[in-house]
Amino acid sequence: MSAGVTQRTARIREAGDSALVLEVGAAQASPLAGLIDADVNARAIGIARALRQRGIRGVRDVVSTFRSVAVFFDPLSTDVAAVAAALHEETDAAPSLSSGRSIEVPVIYGGDAGPDLAHVAAFAGCGPAGVIERHASQAYRVFMLGFLPGFAYMASVDETIAAPRRATPRLRVPAGSVGIAGRQTGIYPRESPGGWQIIGRTAVNLFDSCRTPPALFAPGDQVRFVPTESITVGAGFSRPEGEPKVRLNADPTARYVTVLRPGLMTTVQDSGRWGYQDLGVPVSGPMDHAAHRLANAVVGNPPDAATIEATWLGPELRMEQETRVAVGGGDLHATLDSTDVPLYTPVRCRSGSVLRFGDRRSGARAYVAFDGGIVVPPVLGSRATHMLSGLGGIDGRALKAGDRIPLGDPGADLKVRLYEGGAYERGAYERGDSSRVVAADLQVRPTSGARLRVLPGPQADYFAPSALEALQRTRYTISPQSDRMGYRLAGGAPVPCAISGEMISDAAFMGGVQLPPSGDPILLMADRQTSGGYPQLAVVLTAELPLVLQLGPIDWVVFQVCSRADAIAALVALEGKLLAVR
Repeated sequence: MSAGVTQRTARIREAGDSALVLEVGAAQASPLAGLIDADVNARAIGIARALRQRGIRGVRDVVSTFRSVAVFFDPLSTDVAAVAAALHEETDAAPSLSSGRSIEVPVIYGGDAGPDLAHVAAFAGCGPAGVIERHASQAYRVFMLGFLPGFAYMASVDETIAAPRRATPRLRVPAGSVGIAGRQTGIYPRESPGGWQIIGRTAVNLFDSCRTPPALFAPGDQVRFVPTESITVGAGFSRPEGEPKVRLNADPTARYVTVLRPGLMTTVQDSGRWGYQDLGVPVSGPMDHAAHRLANAVVGNPPDAATIEATWLGPELRMEQETRVAVGGGDLHATLDSTDVPLYTPVRCRSGSVLRFGDRRSGARAYVAFDGGIVVPPVLGSRATHMLSGLGGIDGRALKAGDRIPLGDPGADLKVRLYEGGAYERGAYERGDSSRVVAADLQVRPTSGARLRVLPGPQADYFAPSALEALQRTRYTISPQSDRMGYRLAGGAPVPCAISGEMISDAAFMGGVQLPPSGDPILLMADRQTSGGYPQLAVVLTAELPLVLQLGPIDWVVFQVCSRADAIAALVALEGKLLAVR
């Protein structure tokens, strides 16, 4: 199918090889932030709801935004044309959702709770009482959820108090803070960085992963803010509400691993938290999904079993019971009791054995799989750690010294080795002979950079026709200011956007090449927010994400535009190699 297909007042765009975006009312709509249209939004919500009810095989997430519907799917399980056809059918038939529930939120305005109230009052040319009166005098529609789990984008704020975002965002905004950003208002569900003008605070519980539904608000709801004199904010107010605390020492007979040293950034990850992006919950999961799956396969685990992801400087782990492990991904020089551990090799560890990592040899992230998998309590169906949201893993954080990581029951005694043309030697630990072979080319890791193939992004037409050419001509360097949320890229002339003003928030995609006003690209990663306000010029092929996700600061990337046929062929080839060792 083509990248843009118009039917009536809706247009479908590809967002890489694994997602489509339906723009509702596209024939008349502007992409800029000035478009906050309740009728268009109601249509998007209705289409998304109808599409979810279809239960299309291979569809992972359906997300409505201000003016669009994003559909995330597995292109190996369903056909893109079938997803597009369903979107068109629902565009014609799905009823609009004009409004949802009515919810009142008590707010204490000003003082320590609202440090920007005076600034907004100065912007409006009135006193603080005037801002409070105007903010609390009307009902706000919840247009979408994004940014953080449970964060509702609400509109429309009285234009006289519609102060723009702060020029310099705060590093820490308290949980429950009520803010204004232009015509939008919202509440921060937990402590986080943020650039909205903070005018008050509430104590309502916006998101609880143990609650059904987890989010207090839903698109289409109507919210009123009610001024109050005081709120009760306890010491645990900004914790991840409802997050099950991992009982690390609950069962002394269980299998577990003790963290002696945590390494630089070490987390528990599984295949990701699909199905909740419409609530603002990021997917997260492994940065290098291929390495994660291969390490699991080597020890006989299913592909979605939880592993440990170690970045650059790996952890030191003690096996408290006999355990089989495999290390995959980047070569961070793993050793077991001072004996080298080859990548993708099943290793039987005795009780008390210690797995350590040394100097980085190649790649940036290693994955440690244990037979039986890691069995921390799942949160919203996944064990993946997302630190900004405080979800999954061990209390939603990176591992620390003293953590005891629970393991599941060991699986079958699979004997798998990496074929390198020769037999293994017997070492200080036991390794199996070969009954399955891990393809050696799956171990290829970029040493200093990579050429990445991309497809035009969902907002490619926001840029001049020459923008994709400029992107391909430039050799970018990964900035040290890069993490699991995104890689900041530097180098070459900035890529300017062809439209002026801010883009209204829309869905964000793994591998999306996002262009902020500076023109320096940001490559979106596993922990990306579910929505963003910067256009995405291109999206990296799913099959080539493992390449870039094994790169680190000062490494280079070059982009090359290709076709959807190329993208699917690459994904089929990769999947075939992964399935060969399942």
